[in-house]
Amino acid sequence: MSAPQRAPETKIINAAASESVARLKGASPAVLQKLERLDIRTLRDLLFHLPARYQDRTRITPIGSLQPGDEAVIEGFIDLAEVVFRRRRMLLAQISDGTGSLILRFFHFGPGQQRALTKGARLRCFGEVRRGGAFLEMVHPEYRSLYAHTEVDAHLTPVYPVTEGLRQAVLRRLMVQALAWLAASQTRLADHVPTDYLADFAGMSLKAALLYLHRPPHDADLDLLNTGRHPAQRRLAFEELLAHQLSLVRLRASVRQHPAPVVQTSGTLCREFECHLGFALTGAQRHVVDEIIVDMARPHPMLRLVQGDVGAGKTVVAAAACLCAVEAGYQAAVMAPTEVLAEQHYDSFSKWLQPLGLETVLLSGKLKVRARKRALTEIESGKAHVIIGTHALFQEDVEFHNMALVVVDEQHRFGVHQRLALRDKGQRAGRLPHQLIMTATPIPRTLAMTAYADLDYSVIDELPPGRRPVKTVALPEARREEIVQRISHACGQGRQAYWVCILIEESEVLQCRAAEDTHALLSDALPHLRVGLVHGRMKPEEKQRVMADLKARAIDLLVATTVIEVGVDVPNASLMIIENAERLGLAQLHQLRGRVGRSDIESSCVLLYRPPLSDHARQRLDALRRTNDGFEIARIDLKLRGPGEVLGTRQTGVLQLRIADLTRDQDLLPKIRAVTKRMVAEQSPHVDALIKCWLGESIRFGRV
Repeated sequence: MSAPQRAPETKIINAAASESVARLKGASPAVLQKLERLDIRTLRDLLFHLPARYQDRTRITPIGSLQPGDEAVIEGFIDLAEVVFRRRRMLLAQISDGTGSLILRFFHFGPGQQRALTKGARLRCFGEVRRGGAFLEMVHPEYRSLYAHTEVDAHLTPVYPVTEGLRQAVLRRLMVQALAWLAASQTRLADHVPTDYLADFAGMSLKAALLYLHRPPHDADLDLLNTGRHPAQRRLAFEELLAHQLSLVRLRASVRQHPAPVVQTSGTLCREFECHLGFALTGAQRHVVDEIIVDMARPHPMLRLVQGDVGAGKTVVAAAACLCAVEAGYQAAVMAPTEVLAEQHYDSFSKWLQPLGLETVLLSGKLKVRARKRALTEIESGKAHVIIGTHALFQEDVEFHNMALVVVDEQHRFGVHQRLALRDKGQRAGRLPHQLIMTATPIPRTLAMTAYADLDYSVIDELPPGRRPVKTVALPEARREEIVQRISHACGQGRQAYWVCILIEESEVLQCRAAEDTHALLSDALPHLRVGLVHGRMKPEEKQRVMADLKARAIDLLVATTVIEVGVDVPNASLMIIENAERLGLAQLHQLRGRVGRSDIESSCVLLYRPPLSDHARQRLDALRRTNDGFEIARIDLKLRGPGEVLGTRQTGVLQLRIADLTRDQDLLPKIRAVTKRMVAEQSPHVDALIKCWLGESIRFGRV
């Protein structure tokens, strides 16, 4: 256990000193490099690096009252110390305090420790108590030698998130200096949230909250602190979420200062399009299309997020939006995250738009040179009305003629820089294209309204008539033969089926090999069926041929990797098998299940798993068995995984929260939206300061 820290030298942390952590005593180049990994460069960064949890070292626990699993401070005398050689060399020391004895076990030790841990030495130790042989034990406890009476810690001990090579003791020594710097002045880290907004947090200032959280008093509520629900933590979470909300509202206002093409139409193309569809749009689809038409008729860029569950008909809505742009004399572009989805969109748009005399062009990274050159020429000349593609759409040699609309499908699959690049591609004479962002990954409303505050928000909450819910079961892999017979029965009735092989290891090659092996096994087991295969490493024309055969019912059973997760629409498919389902997240499982149940045929999904299941895996599979509602699944997914995974923020950079947790703190969101509205309306001078304080220069990359 570390010794009490001396007060840091004032010359290191006086008011005139630079705020760089390099000025702190003990911040060597090696330490600075490790701090960089934690995004700690300034004293402010260090102060906002809050403890992940706390330990109570404020009282000494009698050894005789310890139980396995306790984290405790003990004090006593060493009765015996020796180096033993069993399976590995270790140092053992027996310590007692009159109420009981305990073994200290060290696997890594040096001569200094051997000299300190001798018979008769008085120690104070802190560690986790474990079961041993005849005695309880602590493995590698923190300890210090006592030569006189020494007071125990007066505060709870913070445990900080660290990185490899950075010890808690080093981080705590630096933090002591940063806290002294903070406490030395009334002007440092000024409050930017008006006090009348802070009544729910005991009116605590930013400075007071930070001082409290780094050094909680001994009587602080440890349960509240360790669950992140202490008023001091909530006060900081409130300010961080407020800053993010203000930044998105500011970003929205900034984008809307740019002009955009005014798209005004009579609706003739949309009416012709509906006539050729062969089915009527649902009320929800019509409502969303009307919202898009109103948005695109305005002289500033549309920024609209369209959410819809699997099979809700988002692609038809996107096509209607594109037709509005085309009727007004402009081009539209649709960006999809995968080759398979881009090809599916191209097939759908071509089928819908060709009868209207419109040209649809596919642009992907795997086009051959001649085909790519022809596509680029048609895009630049304006002959191509709607351009479908992957990230290849924003490559340097792509020149649009007059793009007015960008549709981004499955937005969470793209990095923010990719979406910005496509938007910039469509810029002409300072005018930005309208943006329609679609996702089939439902996001809970409270989360969507916070994460996408810069976007208008539409939901297609109605499935086409006649759709029947998919029946979902979870079965152990030992019942594989039974499932094979089930496929035989379904396909024997004229239906089609999918067998999905997921990525078991981080290797696309292994995934494809697993699919190829499964294809061979199922072909042998079901010789009377036509078994197809599709995976990500196939050439585009091979994939297109397989998918065309599937749609034409020339394939009974398709063995596939997760490339079919989105965009594949085969109404005759009624059975989905997902192998190793326990390894996939809820959202992906729901997406895969959505490849069946796309007609009035009764459909089933079998989640084939390898036991034993972890608690999280069991919860995921149970959720899918219970409900087909994508928004309910999203709510459970948010609870299990957190907002970063649900929103795809590892790719986008959105909502990289340091302190707040959208799952834990979602009850703060209504008040945050109200405060945001008020501060913007009042043109509060604190808006800029809050955004800069929490987000720095990252606001431009918050969204396309």
